[in-house]
Amino acid sequence: MPVEFEQTIAQKPIIASQISSGVLKNPAVVFGLLLVLATLLLYNPAGRHPFINYDDDRYVTDNLQVRHGLTWQSIQWAFTTTEEANWHPLTWLSHELDWQLFHLNPGGHHYVNVLLQAINAWLLFLVLRQATGFVRRSWMVAAIFALHPINVESVAWVSERKNLLSMFFFLVALASYRRYALKPGLGRYGLVAILFALGLMAKPQVITFPFVLLLWDYWPLQRMRCGDKLPSSGDPLPTSTFARLVREKVPLLALSAASALVTLKAQAAGGAVRTTRQLPMSVRLGNAVISYIRYLEKAFWPSHLALMYPYLWSRVRLGPVLLSLLLLGLISVLVIAAHRRYLLVGWLWFLGTAVPMIGLVQVGGQAMADRYAYLPFIGLFLMVCWGAAEIAQRRRWPVAMPVAAALIGLAALGITARRQLGYWSDSVTLWSHAIDVTGPNFDAQEHLGSALAAQGRMAEAGAHFEVGMAIDAEDPNGIFNLAVNDQFQGRVQRAIAGYRIVLQRSSDRKLEGEALNNLAMAYREAGNSSQAETTYRAAVLADPSNHRSWMGMGVLEQRLGKFALAAEAFSRSAAIQPSAVDYLLLEKALERSEHTSEAVAAHQKAEQLSPDLRSVQPIADALVAP
Repeated sequence: MPVEFEQTIAQKPIIASQISSGVLKNPAVVFGLLLVLATLLLYNPAGRHPFINYDDDRYVTDNLQVRHGLTWQSIQWAFTTTEEANWHPLTWLSHELDWQLFHLNPGGHHYVNVLLQAINAWLLFLVLRQATGFVRRSWMVAAIFALHPINVESVAWVSERKNLLSMFFFLVALASYRRYALKPGLGRYGLVAILFALGLMAKPQVITFPFVLLLWDYWPLQRMRCGDKLPSSGDPLPTSTFARLVREKVPLLALSAASALVTLKAQAAGGAVRTTRQLPMSVRLGNAVISYIRYLEKAFWPSHLALMYPYLWSRVRLGPVLLSLLLLGLISVLVIAAHRRYLLVGWLWFLGTAVPMIGLVQVGGQAMADRYAYLPFIGLFLMVCWGAAEIAQRRRWPVAMPVAAALIGLAALGITARRQLGYWSDSVTLWSHAIDVTGPNFDAQEHLGSALAAQGRMAEAGAHFEVGMAIDAEDPNGIFNLAVNDQFQGRVQRAIAGYRIVLQRSSDRKLEGEALNNLAMAYREAGNSSQAETTYRAAVLADPSNHRSWMGMGVLEQRLGKFALAAEAFSRSAAIQPSAVDYLLLEKALERSEHTSEAVAAHQKAEQLSPDLRSVQPIADALVAP
């Protein structure tokens, strides 16, 4: 062996030791590792949680395109669909990749969310450290972001992958913008624009990014000429006038405008946008002002957190609105009077980034939401951490005092967040907690009833559906749930009446398809085969992707002796969601319609899906039995 090679081998432990020592001596690396570790430890229980019965079915478990995994067809669909009243192709691709890797195992889907939260906390620390030069303050902001209970919803809810993913691209774009600011150039600007576009393609909540950059120019980058330039803790950046910095953002503002138009179109097409008749603008403005104060309260005292905060009033209550406006105005005056750039930037960050989610364009029935605070609260965390550090520095407190206060605060946040995470352990616990902390809550009652029904606890479910209807007797979802409960308990005529009302009031294509499918089943149970057949045909027209409607139609046609039509329906059902039962039913229909070779192929397909057909055959026989 050559002497040089022996010497290299002998030096390897020394080199490794030096690298390890260098890493540990770098406070930024150590702090970054602590952030990631703390986030992973906090959210580790999420890996044992199931999917919940709110959007997880539509985004993952019952979404046929997502269940195909990453295929050319599903990729095309991700970029062209406005399903769930949004255009967010990267979010769909993310869920498709998860399905490819984990299928119906919820642990994998949850752990991806946890990993993204850890990465986002680390990125936030890096972005702040590079922009400000402060390691400890930047780490504290990122640590609060990682551990704050308000963010549990975004991490513990599989369907909120879009929040985490858009934040990832937002932070990477913010880091890239500093690189552009150091040495402006078309290529570097193009990278910022691409990353911003990717963030919009995950969730349009980052639509305010160009305005955040203007704040970033003011502080901490100090690119804006204001006559009071502060000492720079990093590389000095070339300065510009406000007007020039605004012009610089025009291409990014164009992306924001395009995203806003696409989002509004998608939400309107999906029937998610509330009209001013349903929710007057005066009520929205009043709720927006009050919500800002409620968000501030939850930032500093994160209790009574829930998945759904309902509108508790249908008209403007002038007293709370004026008081909230007074508080917001007072805080704004104090921030301006303090003459601290970080305070102004943090406050405007909070107010500005919340605008798209504050409810002026109302999507859904929530008055506010924890997930909407994911981006805006960073501004508040900046104000608190920089302000506390400056106070400690001015009063010359011993280092142990602010460190101890910070550790106590983070420990309190972590304990509260872990407790909040426990409410996400299953749908029944989640919605029961929401009812406990929010008062009258239609959505929580309905989803709790559905969760109980899924466990076979129909009497309990019915009680919650009744409470939901007492809160809002007009909502088609509540009427549908009550009709399902009636049908299950044998009250077929009441169920039929309920489904008819749903079809008159609903604008949701999927709900319409479900109502038609259940109505057809109810007609069949009532012995009205002719009406059932007509209704099944309407169901598959309303929602061709609903395999249960195709299977129900096939069962009815088989019982009526229309075997060719039954075979066609079973074939469509099997193509949407293949199962051994589907192919055994298809086999029977093909045999009766004298398509022997096709029947043999269907039987072989059933064997591939379930090698032990003896356990499956009775199910298929029972479905088509007279």
